[in-house]
Amino acid sequence: MKYGQSFETEKNKIIYRQGETGRGFYYLSKGEMKITLLSDKGDERIINVVPPGMLFGEHGVQQEPYLTSAITTCPSTIYYFSDEVMAAICKEHPDAAPIYTDSLIYKFRILAEIISLIDSPVEQQMGYYLLKLVEENGNVPMNQTALAKYIGTSRITVNKVLQKWKQLEYIKLSNRKIVIIDTDKIRAIANKIGDA
Repeated sequence: MKYGQSFETEKNKIIYRQGETGRGFYYLSKGEMKITLLSDKGDERIINVVPPGMLFGEHGVQQEPYLTSAITTCPSTIYYFSDEVMAAICKEHPDAAPIYTDSLIYKFRILAEIISLIDSPVEQQMGYYLLKLVEENGNVPMNQTALAKYIGTSRITVNKVLQKWKQLEYIKLSNRKIVIIDTDKIRAIANKIGDA
């Protein structure tokens, strides 16, 4: 962290925009970040929610254009790492390069999975995203409206599915949060397995 340039941001601060020339990458120390993707049709989707302790914007190194946009969802503390700083870190700490590379590969894998799910049924997309959010964040850090934007559908559609899953006791809704009760059933829906 001593190499990074720390800065504080307020809620809804754009850290970088999709298509901008890359300036380096970032580490989220405190707060939360949403990563969005703008389609060729002009539809914006939330494709990831970054919790504290994760890198983001790794695709912006070596002045490569950012593939997504990053926006804070609450006041946040962020560390910025330029290309020059990244080179210095890797020179002094050779084990840093694989950590960075693994993070970049993980992000590309997520993008590929999301693109492959775009035309899937809404329930399958919801199952996949709920499991992914719980795996990365320990919970589902969004309400139904944000989840609808995350999936690229209406809040009404998301609500219908959530109410169905609530009746089936796959999930519960508590304090405007979604809590998975039956992970196996949600995983089956995400993978289109069985009767789910």
